[in-house]
Amino acid sequence: MLGTLGGGLGPGPSPMDRRMFLLCSFSLAAALGQMNFTGDQVLRVLAKNEKQLALLRDLEDMKPQKVDFWRGPARPSLPIDMRVPFSKLKDVKSYLKSHSIAYSIMIKDVQVLLDEEREAMVKSRRLERSANSFSYSSYHTLEEIYSWIDSFVTEHADIVSKIQIGHSFENRSILVLKFSTGGSQRQAIWIDTGIHSREWITHATGIWTAKEIVSEYGKDRILTNILNAMDIFLEIVSNPDGFAFTHSMNRLWRKNKSSRPGILCIGVDLNRNWRSGFGGNGSNDNPCSETYRGPYPHSEPEVAAIVNFITAHGNIKAVISIHSYSQILMYPYGQSLEPVSNHEELHNLAKRAVQALYEVHGIKYIYGSISTTLYVASGITVDWAYDNGIKYSFSFELRDTGNYGFLLPAAQIIPTAQETWMAIRTIMKHTLNHPY
Repeated sequence: MLGTLGGGLGPGPSPMDRRMFLLCSFSLAAALGQMNFTGDQVLRVLAKNEKQLALLRDLEDMKPQKVDFWRGPARPSLPIDMRVPFSKLKDVKSYLKSHSIAYSIMIKDVQVLLDEEREAMVKSRRLERSANSFSYSSYHTLEEIYSWIDSFVTEHADIVSKIQIGHSFENRSILVLKFSTGGSQRQAIWIDTGIHSREWITHATGIWTAKEIVSEYGKDRILTNILNAMDIFLEIVSNPDGFAFTHSMNRLWRKNKSSRPGILCIGVDLNRNWRSGFGGNGSNDNPCSETYRGPYPHSEPEVAAIVNFITAHGNIKAVISIHSYSQILMYPYGQSLEPVSNHEELHNLAKRAVQALYEVHGIKYIYGSISTTLYVASGITVDWAYDNGIKYSFSFELRDTGNYGFLLPAAQIIPTAQETWMAIRTIMKHTLNHPY
């Protein structure tokens, strides 16, 4: 809930524990070679008008950069979440106050959540090793996910295979799971997760979804009908370099890891690098920006791999790209306010999917076109898919709405995946029943 200046909510240490906690968290992160975010806060702002939005956008371009937008300035009706480094908190809060921009504190100390997350992963890893099992209710590293993929494919070879569709900038394999009951070049559905590397809940949801598909085939009539007629392609780690970096160095890294001569900042926002609307509003030509679009369309190997695969396949009928956070289900366009030709169909389908999701755990999503529901964003996955003839193109923003943001506790993985699956299943069923 939005409050007055300096108001707060969200997890954080008590004042008595503060000094000891700061010391311990700094030592732990330093020992692991990871960036430390002790004292960083996530502030929620609600701009009153376009002037205040412009003032907030100016924060991103200040040197040195003072804020990391988790939910960027879009329109006055939408909340803005931004992580502010501890060293910049005083300056940023003074800036907001001087312009009469009210804020509340969503996360009092980012490092508290990071330490809790890391501790849970260590504990889970210990249990997995002792039981020789894989936990679907835990977060995992790239190496653990790729190892799981190999085991998963071996165990379910009758229905799942692994395809390498390319290599990342740092030469990591880009892997896709193919679920098929036979046949060649059948109509298919594409699902990707993790194109923004810090959105860990999406990778975890993708892993659980893979398990659900093999577990429910032959039991769930709707899924069985879908797989008997169509293939499903699932790319769990769409940005392997960035994802590896979130584990080794910077948990909050968003982009890929590409670099170019003469440019100091690294990384491209892979969801601004697609040809449709490339370079338009909602993307940035500044290489240091979190929404940097790259030098030209499909310049990034991670994007080019998907483009080449989907284009070569030629029979993909639905694209579902999964992000976090905000609890939204969206369809094209992001690049403009212009409604797509089958807007009404997509809107009604999104409505049904959101209702199916809600019925699982009572989590409410909003839905609509990307540009009218969230913000104008150019060069994005689902716009490219739609413009290339894939009329059922959707983008999810998973849990939550800001209490944890990108640091959603592992305890919410399975509930999130369960409800998301019912929405995906709804979209896939419609795709099956409405061939084109």
